[in-house]
Amino acid sequence: MIQLPDAFNSQADACENLDSPFTAMLLRQVALNLSDDHPVGAHLHGWPSYDTFRSGAVALRLAGAMHSVVLLGLDDGLASVYPPNQVDGDTLWVAVERAMRAHPDHIIEWMKSPPQTNEIRRSNALIPGFHLIAKETGLPLSMSEIGASAGLNLNWDLFAMEIGGQVWGPADAAIRLTPEWRGPLPPMADVKVIDREGCDIKPLNPNNPDDRLRLLSYIWPDQTLRIENTKLAIDLACQTGRTVLQEDALSFLERRLTPKVGATRVIYHTIMWQYLSHMDQATGEAMIFAAGAEATRDAPLAWLRAEPDAQKGSAAITLNLWPGGETRDLGRMDFHGRWIAWN
Repeated sequence: MIQLPDAFNSQADACENLDSPFTAMLLRQVALNLSDDHPVGAHLHGWPSYDTFRSGAVALRLAGAMHSVVLLGLDDGLASVYPPNQVDGDTLWVAVERAMRAHPDHIIEWMKSPPQTNEIRRSNALIPGFHLIAKETGLPLSMSEIGASAGLNLNWDLFAMEIGGQVWGPADAAIRLTPEWRGPLPPMADVKVIDREGCDIKPLNPNNPDDRLRLLSYIWPDQTLRIENTKLAIDLACQTGRTVLQEDALSFLERRLTPKVGATRVIYHTIMWQYLSHMDQATGEAMIFAAGAEATRDAPLAWLRAEPDAQKGSAAITLNLWPGGETRDLGRMDFHGRWIAWN
């Protein structure tokens, strides 16, 4: 059975690979030093299971809780060891352990919710896929995002993605995505979105200050550009007024798979399918393929996703487009969308 140190060290490795040495150092210090002689330590050592990601992403919950203490201005000592300040591991741990003892109720309460980062750089995988769909069908898009969190990626068509001196999206967009691009340039089409909805079992409202804080707390504090872009995306979500429905994936699919003559229905999601039960995954896939079997050229259906598979360290970008419906391997994406390997 996986224990706390193994789970936290494993997550630390992942954070380091995703360019957050600070979060990696924080989690390693917790793995090395956290005892069960105070409420936060007892809470973590008593966590029911560390065996899988479905056990709750405990290390990321704690990292988010500690970051929230800094963002709320609750502890000057903790803030003094957080970025942009640079300290060694021992100095960081002293401040972290003191903050845990000073704010146990806040930290434990914060950890009740799983992380929700709503990473907008995952749109680097989605945008070329949407252009491909629009180019092949020649129809406007009806967008449906499963696991949309605060709905930041519902606004993908208001982002500018820059590759090789070209821009996909509005040239004057406030949010500019600049992925490391590997492979040929993706297609570019005149994309029109006629409607969009997103669902989440626990959606966040960008207009709610508490939800805004929660989104920012899960972004690793040494990733300044990522924080700034997320703030811009939150502001954009507030301006567009699009909110995410509190609804489970299967109920959402049942509604959104209804044919729309003259439009392409697009079901999409990124790094969320793994959180569904195996039964719900099978049911959801069967619903999508059944709807695809009835799709026509004037009412097509697309299923675009970027999800982990057997290849470690990145996610597969996959598309099914009906009529036809063959599964297409479009490429791979870094889990935070920093790079795209396009086929």
